[in-house]
Amino acid sequence: MPIKVAYQATIEYMQILDEQGVLDADLARDTLTDDQVVMLYEHMSMCRRLDEIAFKLQRSGRLGTYPQNMGQEAIASVALAARKQDWMVPCYRENAALFLHGLPPEKILQHWMGDERGNQIPDGLNMLPMSIPIGTHMLHAAGIGWAAKLRGIDQVAFTFFGDGSTSEGDFHEACNFAGVMEAPVVFFCQNNGWAISTPRKKQTRAETFAQKGLAYGLKVRQVDGNDIFAIYKAAQEAIVDAKAGKPTLIETLTYRLGDHTTADDARRYRDSDELDAAKKKDPLIRVRKYLESKDLWSADLEDAMVERNKVKVDDIVARATNIEAPKTSDIFDAMFATTPPELARQRDTMHTHSLGQFPQQETLSNPTPHPAHA
Repeated sequence: MPIKVAYQATIEYMQILDEQGVLDADLARDTLTDDQVVMLYEHMSMCRRLDEIAFKLQRSGRLGTYPQNMGQEAIASVALAARKQDWMVPCYRENAALFLHGLPPEKILQHWMGDERGNQIPDGLNMLPMSIPIGTHMLHAAGIGWAAKLRGIDQVAFTFFGDGSTSEGDFHEACNFAGVMEAPVVFFCQNNGWAISTPRKKQTRAETFAQKGLAYGLKVRQVDGNDIFAIYKAAQEAIVDAKAGKPTLIETLTYRLGDHTTADDARRYRDSDELDAAKKKDPLIRVRKYLESKDLWSADLEDAMVERNKVKVDDIVARATNIEAPKTSDIFDAMFATTPPELARQRDTMHTHSLGQFPQQETLSNPTPHPAHA
């Protein structure tokens, strides 16, 4: 019997706005308007400014370990393509998308300052807190998508992760579950070339990370992760597919311009020439070149934006640092809608044992019985 081909596939790579700011007008049709591009440029620039200030806050001891987002701000386009009812299930390098979807930026700073209120997502905002463990949140996204399908709700769950997460079992389980259940989930792999200090070539033999989704029946695509047009278009198409029961894995090729976190020193493992080459592909630089080529941007507009962003970021920092100090009782009051009597006693006395809660038991003269024995 002749040997037959059991399976064959191709993976498309999409770039619409190149490193020089040159746009493929045909591919860009029905994507971003000029006003949206200007807005995205200003938004990404604000996020870059916040990154710079967060780094200084960490170095001055006012912020804990912080993962900079520099170089990966184009992911904001996903939030522009998403609808209000769609879910964002993030890792920790998607600030630009989270803010655009509605998360107050001070929440991110509060999180890294160790204030749990930074993880309190505002009512009405479909978003989960950042996930620091690698890859675990993708399972939540698969569950959210499946729940939306079961309930007949028009929602898509977008989840973000780095290339290193694809080496975790959670990634494969989430992809398999979404594929089998035909759940409306879009997996965004931000391939920045490094899983902390492990380079891509030492992490996988696969030619792309996108192809890993093929094993689970997902639609797959690879896009230029520094291209706001390509990301937007891919997200638009993924929403349509997800609603039709076809979950998608999109690999975005980008680069982490900073260290993995402020606890890392990428100079110890990353070649400076590689970093210099990546800087030329900076999403902010190419968008500005594009806007200037269309006479939509100028040096004066840039200067004015820089000043506005200074004020915006200063306000964000002020809101994060001037928040009222938490009370010890908050852990009790925020746990249940109605605090159980036993926890109310613990809150009011700050004791868990009966003698602490009812110190009058200690006296032998005219003792007051414990309520449980009265």
